[in-house]
Amino acid sequence: MKQAVLKGWRPALVIILLFISWEGASRLFDIPEWLIPSPFQVWEEGIAGWSLYNHHLYSTIWLTVIGFLIGSTFGIVVAILLHVTPVFRNMFYPLIIFSQNIPIIVLAPLLVIWFGFGMLPKLIIITLVCFFPIAVSTMDGLRQTSTELLHYMKMAGATKRQTFWKLEWPHALPSLFSGLKISATYSVMGAVISEWLGAKEGIGVYMTLASSSFRTDRVFVAIFLIMVLSLTFFALITLVEKRVIAWKTKGVETDG
Repeated sequence: MKQAVLKGWRPALVIILLFISWEGASRLFDIPEWLIPSPFQVWEEGIAGWSLYNHHLYSTIWLTVIGFLIGSTFGIVVAILLHVTPVFRNMFYPLIIFSQNIPIIVLAPLLVIWFGFGMLPKLIIITLVCFFPIAVSTMDGLRQTSTELLHYMKMAGATKRQTFWKLEWPHALPSLFSGLKISATYSVMGAVISEWLGAKEGIGVYMTLASSSFRTDRVFVAIFLIMVLSLTFFALITLVEKRVIAWKTKGVETDG
């Protein structure tokens, strides 16, 4: 806790100074609320409008969690399959890289045409957003296993399954969690994009309604909610990482 305070006070100070500067500029230049609301006005709307957006928030959280779990599982399974079958890795890895050159915002309307406005196209979008960082980071982690240790396991008579679960998989966990942390923040963005395309509720719907009625303060409330959700998911993954690979995080803290 003490280390977290020591490390966190500097970025916290920068954020506080940023908000003070924003509030001061809004008052000094008398900027209209509909153009850029001050932080205090956004805070007031965030408190007063809780009943208007709380169900949108719950819907986005639910959609994000389900999509993240599906995307993470899919990414890990594909990474393992491609690692243990080099032929498939050579065949499909370029295709995975190529798929990331297609913007989700362009692909999303096609998914709506093919699968309608239900839950399925939204989950596909979040899965696609989460899949790539996890699959690539896990494959890199598996491939970077120490060659000397691999030779030692082979000389000791270990089977491929034993080598994978006792050496390669533990070695890849730090890389896997790096991908999970990236995907955790991307998953919120994917959920909001999917809600823009057509949904009854969600932060994306709330933001669309706010912008169409020129309620800039509510748009900023939605932006801050997205940021808080992303940071929360990132913090949860970091907490799980410290539990699962305590040996690694303790080593890093000691080195620091």
